[in-house]
Amino acid sequence: MTERVVGPPGPPGLGEQLDQRLTRLGVTGRFARDCLLAAVLTVLTFGLAAAIVWVVAPADGLSFDRTRAWLIVGGCCGQAVTLCLRRVRPLLCLALVVGLQILVAALVPSDVTARMLAPLVVAYTVGTLWPVRAALLIAGTAAVVEVTGTVAPVAGTAPDLVRVTVGHLASGGLTYLGAALIGGYVATHRRYVELMRLRTAEAVRAQQTKVAAAIAAERSRMARELHDVAAHHLSAMVVQASAVHGLIDRDPPAAKAGVAWIRAQGKETLENIRLVVGVLRGRPGGSLPASAGDPDEGTVPVPGLAALDDLVRTARDLGASVELIRQGEPREVPPIVDVALYRTVQECLSNARQHAPGAPVRVVLRFLAHTVVLEVVNDPAPRRSESPARSSTGVGLIGMRERAQLIGARFASGPTAAGGWSVTATVPTGPDAPRGRLSARVEEGAGPA
Repeated sequence: MTERVVGPPGPPGLGEQLDQRLTRLGVTGRFARDCLLAAVLTVLTFGLAAAIVWVVAPADGLSFDRTRAWLIVGGCCGQAVTLCLRRVRPLLCLALVVGLQILVAALVPSDVTARMLAPLVVAYTVGTLWPVRAALLIAGTAAVVEVTGTVAPVAGTAPDLVRVTVGHLASGGLTYLGAALIGGYVATHRRYVELMRLRTAEAVRAQQTKVAAAIAAERSRMARELHDVAAHHLSAMVVQASAVHGLIDRDPPAAKAGVAWIRAQGKETLENIRLVVGVLRGRPGGSLPASAGDPDEGTVPVPGLAALDDLVRTARDLGASVELIRQGEPREVPPIVDVALYRTVQECLSNARQHAPGAPVRVVLRFLAHTVVLEVVNDPAPRRSESPARSSTGVGLIGMRERAQLIGARFASGPTAAGGWSVTATVPTGPDAPRGRLSARVEEGAGPA
């Protein structure tokens, strides 16, 4: 499934820039901004109406007396002033504009249409505030009322009356209905843009949540891997260092051999940590690229059940009593299961060394017909006169349980009847075995999480 990556929002549009500037100037709220618009349009309307009445009309042979001219200009400017109500009281604003338009039409010849910007603006506003059908009904009613009020006082023959009526009806319909349609389109576009903005924000939040979950899972996996590797090797090194400390004076050759073992164990720990880092970075085979100084660095394969003998041998070298028992015909298991079972044994031996030093440990690996069962049991630790206080964070047990869940295994742990501790992991391996979360993803080609 492809994942759509949502990029950062684009630069603000012209409307957003204007909104930001008006906000910085302190012009906020619909009424305040509509008053500013009305003032600007009043100035423009005055200039336009004055130019038409005193410049354009006389040039076309149409002149008005001084009173009528000022009434026409005043009526047009009054329409612009009423636009301060266009969003707080839109129907009242429309009624005032239509009424003043009828007054202006009565002051000019019947065959002349004098219409300024206000009717267009108020009809556009109606289109943005109401649904399309309601807006067209309101705009059409305004056009009919204006034409009726304009044509009613007209006197003349029937052909002249029809011509005037059709002309004003066409002009009014085009003005009011056309502007309302444009307003409806703009309102629809705004709603669409807002919806897309909300969807984009939701997609960004979902993407951020997914990334955060992936980071948390990767951190948990890294903590589990590093704990399994470091706890096992370092605890062994601490035990061996204690033994070397007691041999320095009375058996220097044995102390020297112990130091050499600690050095080798430290190198092995470093290699294992590098190996874990390579696995966490998703490198093939869980290895890091070879460096110029060490061509073999990071090429060690990921440990599995085949390395249990070495793991047990290391524990025995530290003085622990560990017994490894294999039952059934060994067979290959999925690589993830192989590593998980190995890490489980490694963690159990580390826990036994830390919390039950000197206690015998029994590791039993059973290959049954449709399952592989791993059982690690340690007896109670022998009592000592001086036992250092130990604390457990439970990280190792949590890590083992998570590994079992990842491979679809049944996991059980707890004290035994004799006072020891037991850990059991049962992994279905048949064709109908349920797949764990991680093994399912690997089989599907998704790779480790």
